[in-house]
Amino acid sequence: MANIKSQKKRALTNAKANLKNSAEKSALKTAMKKVNAAVAANDKEAANKAFNEANSLLDKAATS
Repeated sequence: MANIKSQKKRALTNAKANLKNSAEKSALKTAMKKVNAAVAANDKEAANKAFNEANSLLDKAATS
């Protein structure tokens, strides 16, 4: 652990960002699995809906 106050703050900030990024990546992977499952099942409506959700999550992950 760091001894300097600003380094301690930065370590905490990095830990919070890591948790947030991990959650976003997990949600995106789950959404992509739903898209792939719907495509494999030839369910066009569900695939389109799942794709839109996955696309939204991807855009949010890219901008945050």
